[in-house]
Amino acid sequence: MSEFNAEKIAKNVKKKVKKSMKKKFGKTNVTVTKNGSAFYFLGMIGSAIYFISTADGFWDGVLGVLKSLVWPAFLIFEALSSLGA
Repeated sequence: MSEFNAEKIAKNVKKKVKKSMKKKFGKTNVTVTKNGSAFYFLGMIGSAIYFISTADGFWDGVLGVLKSLVWPAFLIFEALSSLGA
């Protein structure tokens, strides 16, 4: 019987996962997703600062944090409404 080799199994699994991710998504899509996530995070922080700084009370600040989670929806809505769509 062969011994249980966890390192060898982990390497094989990692290799198979990388291969399937590359096949399914491609290298460029994964990079774009990482950059998009960083942009979204920075936008969320910026919008949280804006919404909290304009809040009049505690619960307005809490609402501002919740609004900052969905700031792209506000952005797209305002962009489309200004274009008259």
